[in-house]
Amino acid sequence: MIIHSIEEIKEFAATRRAEIRTARDNLIIAGKTYYVSADGNDKNDGRSPESAWKTLEKVSAAELLPGDGVLFQRGDLFRGMVVAKPGVSYGAYGEGEKPRIYGGPCDFANPELWIPYDPSRGIWKYRDKITDCGTLVFNHGEAHSRKLIPSYRHGKFVCRDNEEQDFDVRTEMTLDLDIFCHYDANLTTTPSKGEDFPVPVMDKQCYGDLYLRCDKGNPGEVFDSIEAITWLPAFYVRRSDNVRIDNICIKYAKFGVSAAGVSVRGLKVTNCEIGWIGGNIQNYLGLDPNYIPGKRGSVTRYGNGVEIYGGCDDYEVSNCYIYQSYDAGITHQISTRGNKYELKNILYRDNLIENCVYSIEYFLEKENGDTESLIKNCKICGNVMLDSGYGWGQQRHNVNTPAHIKGWSYENTAKDFEITDNVFAGAAYRMIHIVAKEEESLPTMRKNTYAQKIGFTLGQYGVNHDVEPPILPFDENAKDVIATALCEPDANIVVIPDGDARVFNT
Repeated sequence: MIIHSIEEIKEFAATRRAEIRTARDNLIIAGKTYYVSADGNDKNDGRSPESAWKTLEKVSAAELLPGDGVLFQRGDLFRGMVVAKPGVSYGAYGEGEKPRIYGGPCDFANPELWIPYDPSRGIWKYRDKITDCGTLVFNHGEAHSRKLIPSYRHGKFVCRDNEEQDFDVRTEMTLDLDIFCHYDANLTTTPSKGEDFPVPVMDKQCYGDLYLRCDKGNPGEVFDSIEAITWLPAFYVRRSDNVRIDNICIKYAKFGVSAAGVSVRGLKVTNCEIGWIGGNIQNYLGLDPNYIPGKRGSVTRYGNGVEIYGGCDDYEVSNCYIYQSYDAGITHQISTRGNKYELKNILYRDNLIENCVYSIEYFLEKENGDTESLIKNCKICGNVMLDSGYGWGQQRHNVNTPAHIKGWSYENTAKDFEITDNVFAGAAYRMIHIVAKEEESLPTMRKNTYAQKIGFTLGQYGVNHDVEPPILPFDENAKDVIATALCEPDANIVVIPDGDARVFNT
């Protein structure tokens, strides 16, 4: 695609957003079809719209067979998690907006759900125990919380920048809409890095207290909608093969779609809207290597729109609108730990991705003697990626990592890897971070559009035999630099006018 200005990028993005949100249902279901409606009943057989099931728990527990399909009523809202079954397709039926699957247990905009904790400081406590919350989202994205992340050392929470100072929610909540999640009921020494003091376990059974500062009063009265990004994924694919997810709106979950295994085959996510994902605590560690150099930290947060962690084959994400993900919009990744993984036949096509830390992330970290793992036949094409590093996930401590294409600096052994005909527009830091041990493992770059402000950064592309490739500037010579360093003479260059490097200044 040839785009000449930021205005054309905005217009094209708006068109793609509308097209994805109004995509038609076209799932082909060879086996039985089951229906789910907000007006249904789990005692029904689910075999027709008139006898639809009601809940995601019923869908997850049902004995579905390969070839079966589950269709959700358009316009309806469902809460919780779907545990996907092998060979099953999940989609939509009826008229109207895509069916919505939200991770949060309910809308928190209810005054009865909030108890005063320290009225003098505007601090409220959520009435019920809940799983770890990545952030709170107010009025469908008008605002969101800053999550406070203390360290946990020697039986108590301490301030990350001063481990000698106890963390006190009343004094540390300095901004309106700050949140803190208190979870330390279960402790373990297993994840600590070189230290033997216990730290909190973080899993789906970890329930605790949520605190919110709201200067204007009871949050349930101040806002029309409050959604919590909970610890569970919306679609938990696990190791199931040949799962198809189509035309569903997925929000407020740890992951939109999460799969992991030695080789997950046939996962296809199409025509979906996926937003406000992640920020949940993955684990507490004795020492966090990503924390500010010279400072002690102890928490890792995570969350991706669509993720396979492990091997994969025939993996596709296409025609999806993905936004506001704490980490990546889309990713395939693995640290091998001595095992062999093949990540092959991967297609990311025609997606609109915006306000994620990493629009598309991949990495193959070969560890513990592994020499055989490989990324093969990976195509990233026709995607529009906007404003990397400007989404809510940028409240992280490792602020300099964002990129539209994030490959990190691992061995990343690959063949038949292409990145073609994409739009990379607006990036707070690097537009691309593409590094491999050998030159033949670098992707072929063709016909991509690079839109950035003069004086900001293009990024890194190259091998890391002995040293990292240089960080390339985005300046008046950007086209020549891309032609030489990226071997991409047909690249299209768009200069973002004065201001910051965002496409959408929101």
